[in-house]
Amino acid sequence: MASVQLLVAIKLHLIRMVILNGMKTSKELYWDLFFYGYIITQIPGGWLAEKFGAKKLFGFGVLCTAVFTLVTPLCARANVYLLIATRIVEGLGEGVTFPAMHAMWGKWAPPLERSKLISFTYAGAQFGTVLSMPLSGLLCDYGFAGGWPSVFYVFGAASCIWFVVWMLVVHDTPAQHPTISLEEKRYIIESIGIEKQGPRPPTPWVKIFTSLPVWAIIVAHFCNNWGFYTLLTCLPKYMKDILKFDMSQNSMLSALPYLTMWVLINFVGVGADYLRYNNIMKTKYVRKMCTALGLCLPALFLVLSGYVGCDHVLAILFLSLSVGMNAFCFGGFLVNHVDIATPFSGTLMGISNCAATIPGFLGPQLVGLLTNSNNTLGQWKVIFYISGAIYLFGAVFFVLFSDGEEQPWSKKPTALSQSPVNVIPNDYHHTKLQDQVPNY
Repeated sequence: MASVQLLVAIKLHLIRMVILNGMKTSKELYWDLFFYGYIITQIPGGWLAEKFGAKKLFGFGVLCTAVFTLVTPLCARANVYLLIATRIVEGLGEGVTFPAMHAMWGKWAPPLERSKLISFTYAGAQFGTVLSMPLSGLLCDYGFAGGWPSVFYVFGAASCIWFVVWMLVVHDTPAQHPTISLEEKRYIIESIGIEKQGPRPPTPWVKIFTSLPVWAIIVAHFCNNWGFYTLLTCLPKYMKDILKFDMSQNSMLSALPYLTMWVLINFVGVGADYLRYNNIMKTKYVRKMCTALGLCLPALFLVLSGYVGCDHVLAILFLSLSVGMNAFCFGGFLVNHVDIATPFSGTLMGISNCAATIPGFLGPQLVGLLTNSNNTLGQWKVIFYISGAIYLFGAVFFVLFSDGEEQPWSKKPTALSQSPVNVIPNDYHHTKLQDQVPNY
C-alpha cells in the first residue's frame, strides 16, 4: 500500500509541480521518467528476492522511493536535472517491490490459499490509491509548505515509518518466523514442499522464455496494465477536462473506481480458492475464468463510459465498474506465476511486470497525442476503444494458452539423501492437514 500511495501521489501532482516551477518539459515525460527506472529493476528484483530473500529487498526498495519522494520538492525547485534523476531513482527502488512480494508468497502461501492471500495483499495497493487520491487533493489545496510539496512530505514520511514496522515484523520464510505456531509452520512448509526443495536451482531462463503459459501471463499482464495505467494516470485529466470537476472533487471521485476494486478483490480471492478447495473447478479453469472476467468486463464498461456524454453519475458508475471489475484478475493471471513455477515466482513476476510496465510509457503518451490539441469527448472515445481492444486480446490469449499446474521445468527431483528443513521437533506428532485436499 505504501508503494502505491507514493506512485499515485507523485502522479497526481506532477502537473501542478511542473506548472508552479515554470518547467517546460511535458508532464508525460516526468511520468515516463519514473518508469525508466521502474522497468530496469523488475527482473533483477525477482531473481534477487528468490536468491537472497524478499524481506530486505522489498523494504529497502520502498525506503529508496520514500527518501527520494521526500526530496522531490527540493529538487524540483533547485534544478530540472536533479528532478529527472530523482524520478528515475524512485522508479529503480519501486521496481523490485512486486517481484519481491511474489517471491515471498512463493514461500508463504499454501497452494489452496494462494488466491485469497495474494489478492488480500495487493488489495492494500488499491486501498493506498483510495486514500492517497483524495488526501493528495486536500494537501495540494490546504497543505503546508505551499500546498503541493506537502503531498511528497506526508507520503514520503509515512512510508519511512512503514519501513521500520516492516523490518521488525516480517520474515522471509515460515521457518524463520519466531512466533507462529508449530502447526501453522508445519502446514505451510509441507503444503508448499519447502522441506523437499533443498538448495535453490539455477533459473531456467531458456525454458521460461519458451513456455506458452509464461507468455500467457506476460500478454495478459501487458494488456491489463494498458487499461489500468491509462486510467490511473489519465482519469484525473478526463474528470477535469471533460466532466469539469475541480481539483478537490476530482481527487475524491477519481478514488471511487479504486474503492470498488479494493472491495471486490477480497471477494474474488476467497471465491477463487473456494472453487479450488472444494474441487468445483481446477486451478487452470479458475485462472482462465477470472482473467477473462477481469479483462472483458473492464473493456465493456470503459467503452460504455464514452457514450454517456457529460452525465456525471453514469460516467462515474461505468468508470468505477471498469476499474472495479479488474479485481477478477487477482484470482487469475496475477496469481498464476506462483501456480506454474513456485520457486521462480519472483522472477516470473519480474518478467511479466517488466513487459507490463511498457504501457506506463505508451498509454499516457497516446492519451497526450490524441488529446493535447483536441481534448474532446470524441478523442476520449478513441482512447477507450483502444484500451478495450487491448483488454480483449489479453483475455483471449490467456484463455487459450495458460495453465494452472506447476511446469516440468519448475519441478526438482527429490534426492533421498537431502535432509528436510529442521523447523519442527522430531518428536512432534501431527496429522497432515491437507490429506483430503483435492488434486488441483
